[in-house]
Amino acid sequence: MTRTATRTTPDGDFLHVWGSKTFGSGLRVLDDVDLSVPRGSVTVLIGPSGSGKTTLLRAVALLAPLDTGCVLLDGRLHGYREAGDGHRVLPERELVRARLGVGMVFQNFNLFPHRTALQNVMLAPVKTLRRPRAEVEEEARALLRRVGLGDRTDNYPAQLSGGQQQRVAIARALAMRPKVMLFDEPTSALDPEMVHEVLGAMKELAESGMTMLIASHEMGFAREVADRVVFMDGGRIVEQGEPEQFFTGTVGPRVREFLDKIL
Repeated sequence: MTRTATRTTPDGDFLHVWGSKTFGSGLRVLDDVDLSVPRGSVTVLIGPSGSGKTTLLRAVALLAPLDTGCVLLDGRLHGYREAGDGHRVLPERELVRARLGVGMVFQNFNLFPHRTALQNVMLAPVKTLRRPRAEVEEEARALLRRVGLGDRTDNYPAQLSGGQQQRVAIARALAMRPKVMLFDEPTSALDPEMVHEVLGAMKELAESGMTMLIASHEMGFAREVADRVVFMDGGRIVEQGEPEQFFTGTVGPRVREFLDKIL
């Protein structure tokens, strides 16, 4: 039987993930998590390294499917099918198609070094979605302008700064027209002066109404942009609430200990 998301908005929660994940060594990296993300909202995951933030994002992206539980996206099972009284992950061929509904930006940019910024953005829509090249190119140029790189379309990754490469990666993810965007510590590999470039692009994306789930150590960004902050530790969601609650209100001792160390 499908477990439906808790309805907290008129349209219901847009993204809902719940369940557990254990790696081969027996390490339970996600322990009965239950997270809902309303449509058009920004949710920021915080917590120490190894707390399960990246695995949760990869579970939503269907790169590390849950052992128990499932993902719901826009009111439908995402990457799973009903199986008896639970759920089963779809076969890989069907997962490939399901993954197209989610855009993910990783810590490292993962751009193709032998392709220009424009070519990197165009590749998947043309090859995977089989969209017309002329249409994709027009949209790709618009996306690069959107992230402040309209004058860098013909540059190769080696000719771009780290911040510029990450913004190309954002444009590349958006080119697939995802329903939700996931960010896994997108500024962790950048020099401090480049961080604001990427955060600026993410803020603009948030203002446009994109549903976003972000793992980040950028507390200032979380406080300014997030609709909800979620603290994870030991593979569990320990506490969640509005930014004001986390940064100026009353939080539990584990959250306070974490914030005191990094703020």
